[in-house]
Amino acid sequence: MPDPVRPSGISSAAAALQSMERRQQVLSNNLANASTRGFKAEGVFAQMMGDAMSTTGTALDLTQGNLTETHNSLDLAIDGQGFFVTQTPRGERLVRNGSFRLDPDRKLIDDHGNLVLGENGPITIPPGVAEVDNTGMVLVNGKPVQRLRVERVPAGTQLEHEGGTQFVPVETRKSVPTEERRVKQGFVEESNVNPMTAMTAMLEVLHRYGAAQKTLSTIDAVRGLAVTEIAKPV
Repeated sequence: MPDPVRPSGISSAAAALQSMERRQQVLSNNLANASTRGFKAEGVFAQMMGDAMSTTGTALDLTQGNLTETHNSLDLAIDGQGFFVTQTPRGERLVRNGSFRLDPDRKLIDDHGNLVLGENGPITIPPGVAEVDNTGMVLVNGKPVQRLRVERVPAGTQLEHEGGTQFVPVETRKSVPTEERRVKQGFVEESNVNPMTAMTAMLEVLHRYGAAQKTLSTIDAVRGLAVTEIAKPV
């Protein structure tokens, strides 16, 4: 295995610029989704690999966003841990955005048109007064129809973002026991992005980016001087 590339002044400054560019991209995406229901912010971190250059990674912040009352019977929110499960063309996905509606066949779908899954598959809601209790049981005119699937992942699990508010499930996910569920009808979960915090962080990154650029220019100028002046024959 080849030895790791050891950092120099120029490579360290260049790595810092790359890291800050990535951080700015993530912050910009967070800010753009500050009003997207069910969106989860991403954070950026640098990881040192021994004496080699650092690498940049991202991590999801699964902190719950504020719950907003809508009085819409098909709007649902999970107060606490857990995700709703939808069926997409790419397979099952986990979502926190419970802004649901009915398709022409009266099947429950999300805002992307994906089927919302219950314990026995897609949920069809017949005409009548629809209610959803805190365990996720869908009732129409007081009669049970089907219980929503509500699943969670182990603490510390990093989920992959897809399509803004969808998450790729992991094999370690498990159903949330019914006695631990707190599904709220007539509510939706907002984004957990704080716009002011995100904007402040973006300004800070811009300031640091400028400082790193100046450092890189200074090192380059010094090296150029060494080549053109110090090595000049006398």
